[in-house]
Amino acid sequence: MSATTERRQAAVPVDVRGSRRALAEAAASRWPGVSVFTIIRRAALIALTLTIITVLLLLPLLLVFTEALSHGWRAAGDALAAPEAWAAIRLTLTVAAIAVPVNAVFGTAAAWCIGRFRFPGRTLLMTLIELPFSVSPVISGLVWVLLFGANGFLGPWLDRHGIRIIFTLPGLVLATLFVTFPFVARSLIPLMQDQGAAEEEAALTLGATGWQIFIRVTLPNIIWALLYGVLLCNARAMGEFGAVAVVSGHIRGQTLTMPLYVEALFNDYDWVGAFTVSALLAMLALVTLVLKLALEWRMGRRA
Repeated sequence: MSATTERRQAAVPVDVRGSRRALAEAAASRWPGVSVFTIIRRAALIALTLTIITVLLLLPLLLVFTEALSHGWRAAGDALAAPEAWAAIRLTLTVAAIAVPVNAVFGTAAAWCIGRFRFPGRTLLMTLIELPFSVSPVISGLVWVLLFGANGFLGPWLDRHGIRIIFTLPGLVLATLFVTFPFVARSLIPLMQDQGAAEEEAALTLGATGWQIFIRVTLPNIIWALLYGVLLCNARAMGEFGAVAVVSGHIRGQTLTMPLYVEALFNDYDWVGAFTVSALLAMLALVTLVLKLALEWRMGRRA
């Protein structure tokens, strides 16, 4: 040890050196091979992360519920009991009830094809499945308007036959189907690729039909991943704004989903109503988060 180091240590009080040594020994016993400075850096990063989460997520969420109840429970209840609010809630649930099962079926079929077979165009199919992730929801809604709108490609033909898609429920469903399609497929494709087709081939050699193989072999192996994808798909379907805003026409009581209804209330300076419906959406999001964590825990146990 050098003379300079000895002088520095001598200048430090004994109790300070002892406390530092005790802290270092405690840290070394709890995290072997990790220095006290590393522990301090980790604690600082954790504190910074918690601060960011609090400021960007928890405080806005708390503000939504606070503003919703700012005029009391009666005002919030009246806002939800309004006929237009009920129409928005029913429409949101209806769109989700149609879009989610359809995406579950087609997402499972797409994942089965990609995970079980090698065929020309397989890479293109995977790219098309992920297309809604890279395209703005507003653009995806505009595509349906250009196809089925009054001046769109198929608009005149649909008008002659009395068929309306844009500014009606079918248009909302189509827009929601497009933006939510990848969730089920992307949840299943990696799992089905890892599992392989050995069990299904064994069942086939034993004389099982295609439907029996799917029900008794394939579905039990993918059920938790399928539920995970359906959960994410449902959350996006109920909270979608951009795509449905383009095709809805903003007709109150008819084509306003809950996110669009919140915007309409906000533009009318109905703060209590806007924040009350927003709080309902936030509660649905929290329920989705809890179910998501439960499914992740269940899938982790199976792994």
